[in-house]
Amino acid sequence: MIQERIPSLYNFQFRDLHPSVFIGTASDRYTGWMGQIYTEEHYRNRISIRPKAIGGKSLKEEVLPVESVEEYFQHFSVLELDFTFYRLLLDEDLRPTQNYHVLRSYQRYLSKDDHLILKVPQVIFAQKLWRGSTFIENPDYLNSEIFIRQFYAPAVDLLGDLVHGFIFEQEYQPKGRRDSPEEFVSALGEFLGKIPEDGRYHIELRTESLLSGRYFKVLEKYGVGQVLSHWTWLPPLRKQFNLNDRRFLCASNQCIIRLMTPLRMRYEEAYIKAYPFNKMITGMMSPHMIEDTVEIMSTAIDQGVCINVVINNRAGGNAPLIAQKISERFLGVHSKAGK
Repeated sequence: MIQERIPSLYNFQFRDLHPSVFIGTASDRYTGWMGQIYTEEHYRNRISIRPKAIGGKSLKEEVLPVESVEEYFQHFSVLELDFTFYRLLLDEDLRPTQNYHVLRSYQRYLSKDDHLILKVPQVIFAQKLWRGSTFIENPDYLNSEIFIRQFYAPAVDLLGDLVHGFIFEQEYQPKGRRDSPEEFVSALGEFLGKIPEDGRYHIELRTESLLSGRYFKVLEKYGVGQVLSHWTWLPPLRKQFNLNDRRFLCASNQCIIRLMTPLRMRYEEAYIKAYPFNKMITGMMSPHMIEDTVEIMSTAIDQGVCINVVINNRAGGNAPLIAQKISERFLGVHSKAGK
């Protein structure tokens, strides 16, 4: 089986890796993926350029048109859209925001076999928001009404079953400025008890001390998945998985692994190092990231759970090439196991 599938991996074909495996990326439309995922002549003279200031450097982002998502899904089976993290879909008067219009543009180019993971707006799940040059307390933190009326309901109405998952991501909480695990779990349980039951919810915490036994009990009670995130200040994936006794808690038998940044490397450094995202960067990718990912993938399959692996360019330089490495390792493991 592995001999038959390796050639397709070299063409970046990941859709048929395994019936329970969905491999995709965090965002899309990168010109650095030309020749891998995208065909250059399709988008000539149709690339948008926008400036980006990061880490004291001035860079430019080159972005393909939304319709390129059709070509994206010829290669990948799932796509995480992270622009929804920055703005609600409806405003206070329930009028569509710019993000709603962008999401609707995506919807026009999707087929019934495509899968989206949406990041819930940070205004719902962030305790603090960056405003101006400082962090401020978020007055809408865990506001169930805003989540339902201004994000969840319009997202489901627009996309229906195309939504494969919703990710609630919470920012890292520095020592001395974080709730106790008990306070956090109490507030989280109250929030989850007020929002619609849905087996597509997943939570990503970026503060290791909050990954407590009580936290996992709340996830289990409401059927919410633990996002296993390979990110700057979190422990390795294997340790995160072990903290929950290697269990999958999502009611819909789904799990999400997010490969975001190398361990101990900040966002700004990772972005600058990986830019323009067209190749692997020697020495950038954390040791054991691929090994841990494949082990969790195999465990999920053994337990009848579908596994979603979402890859960011910042994890090593180029998401399609990282997907290739994961897929090769996965096929090798399963070939030896006779699966």
